[in-house]
Parts: sequence; structure tokens; C-alpha cells
Amino acid sequence: MTTLPMPDDPLSPRALRTALGRFATGVTVITCVDASGERIGLTANSFNALSLDPPLVLWSLRRASPSLAAFEQASHFTVNVLAESQADLSRRFASAVPDKFAEGTWTPGLGGAPVLAGAAAVFECERQAAHDGGDHRLFVGRVLRLADLAVAPLVFHSGHYRMLGEIL
Repeated sequence: MTTLPMPDDPLSPRALRTALGRFATGVTVITCVDASGERIGLTANSFNALSLDPPLVLWSLRRASPSLAAFEQASHFTVNVLAESQADLSRRFASAVPDKFAEGTWTPGLGGAPVLAGAAAVFECERQAAHDGGDHRLFVGRVLRLADLAVAPLVFHSGHYRMLGEIL
């Protein structure tokens, strides 16, 4: 068994981020509408299944995010699981571009939360709870409607986008 070299401070934020990056994740664009009806969206890979019965999912957002207030007041949010062909959208929604929704085909979903055409999967959720979790806020949503396009998802691993290889 090969062991990784230990950094000088194994619990530093940088060391923790690097080690967590070894866990491959999907990439999502999570959306809602704010109190004024403006569409809000961001890229996140902190998305997980929580429960099948009832159908619950969760994701987290940095407490310092400028989008936090919108998601805290929104009654609904949509988790758009990006397809391999949507890496540019991931980058766009992770940036400070003023009109993030100018790219992609978007339709209003439940509660007005934008739904992305061509996403690998879509989970339209009613917000059930929000909890503090260190420097993040955890959002729990009840899945009310979903879509599964059954295309290969965009994958993020060690700071890079990846494509799925062959199935073993």
C-alpha cells in the first residue's frame, strides 16, 4: 500500500481541500429565484442524496457567498446535474459574470427555479431545512419532480473536469 506524503500541517485548509479533491464528484448548477424574482445560480459539487423515503437531497453553500440570502429565502431550488458537454456552463456559473443565464436553455421550474435543458439529471426541490455547518450552510430539499436524461455527467476530480472512462 502506498501512503501519501503528509503536509506540514495536515489539517490546514489547503491540505484538507487537496485531500477532499481526491473524491470525484459530479458538478451541478443550483438555481432559485430571489425575493424580487431575479434568477440566481451557482456551480456546486457539494450535492448528495439524503433519503429515498421521503425523497430528500442536500447541498452546501459557503456562508460568505453573495447568493446565500437568496437561497435562504427561496421556497424552491433546482439541482441541475451537468452533462459532460456542459463544462463551460460550470465555469460560467462559478464566475462573477453578470448574466450567468445568458448561456444555456433555461425554463422556469417549480417555484420559478430555473431548469437547464440537456442536464444529465434535474431535481426540482422544495426547501425543507437549512442548517449551519462550519463555514457553510447546508440546504435540505424535498424532491418534488425530477428528470433523468441518462447522458454522461460532468465529473470533477483533483481540481479538473473529467470524463467518465469505461465501466468496470
